[in-house]
Amino acid sequence: MAPMQHTKGVAERLARRDQAVVLGAVALIVLLSVVYTVFGIGMDMTAVEMTRMARPIGKPMQMGAGSAWTPAYTALIFLMWWIMMVAMMTPSAAPVLLLYTAIKKAGSRPHQAPLLSLAFLSGYLLAWAVFSIIATGLQWWLESWGLSDGPMMSLSSRALGGALLLAAGAYQFTPYKHACLLHCRMPVQFLTAHNRTGLDGAVLMGAHHGVFCLGCCWALMLLLFAGGIMNLYWIAGLALYVLAEKHVRNPRLFASTTGGLLLLAGFYVLATAF
Repeated sequence: MAPMQHTKGVAERLARRDQAVVLGAVALIVLLSVVYTVFGIGMDMTAVEMTRMARPIGKPMQMGAGSAWTPAYTALIFLMWWIMMVAMMTPSAAPVLLLYTAIKKAGSRPHQAPLLSLAFLSGYLLAWAVFSIIATGLQWWLESWGLSDGPMMSLSSRALGGALLLAAGAYQFTPYKHACLLHCRMPVQFLTAHNRTGLDGAVLMGAHHGVFCLGCCWALMLLLFAGGIMNLYWIAGLALYVLAEKHVRNPRLFASTTGGLLLLAGFYVLATAF
C-alpha cells in the first residue's frame, strides 16, 4: 500500500471511531490530571501526605510559614488549582462532549468531529482556568491576612470555615444555581440554542457551557478551602457529588437537600468556633 493511501486509511478509521477517540483523549486528560494532583508535583508535600495530616475545619496543624508568593510559586498554585479542576470537572462534561461529537459527525464535515470536540473541551477548561485564577488570588489573600494555613492550604479560622459552609449551602437554593444546573443537565437544548461553526465556534461553545457549569458549581469548589485544598477526600467527594447532581432524577430536591445539610454543618461549625 502506498504511503498516501495508508495515511488516508488510518484517518478514515479514526473518523469512524471519533467518539472512541474523544473519550480516550478525555480519559487520558483526566488520568494525567489526577496523577498531577495526587502527587502534588512541584509542591512541598503530596496530596496523600496532606490528606493524612488533615484536621477538622478551622483547626489546622501548627506548622511553619508557607512558601513566599513569588511569580513562580503563584504560577504553580494556579496550575495546582486548574489541573485539579480538570480532574474534577471533565468527567461531568463527558456526556455533552460526546453528544457534540455525534452532532458534528452527522454534519457536513464529519472528519473534523474529533478535532472540534477537543476544541470544545478546551473552551470548557478555559472557563475553569478563569475560576482557578480567582481561586489563586483568594488563596493569596487568605494567607496574607493569616486566615489560611499556608503549608496545609486550609482555613485557620473555624468561624470562617462555618461561614463558607453556610454560603455554599445557601447558594444551593438560589434560582441561579438551579438555572445553571438545568443547562448542564440538558445538553441537547444547549447545543441547539448555542450552535456555532468552526474551531473558534467550538471553543466559544465550550467556554459558554463552562460558564454554566461554573455558575452551578463554584460555591461547592470553594469548599476546598474549608476541608483543605489538597485533601483527597474532599476532592473526590466533591467530584462525585457534581457528577451525581447532573444525573439524579430530581436535581432540585438533590441540590436543596445538600444545601440543607451544608447549612446544618455550617451552623454546627460556627456554634463550636468560640
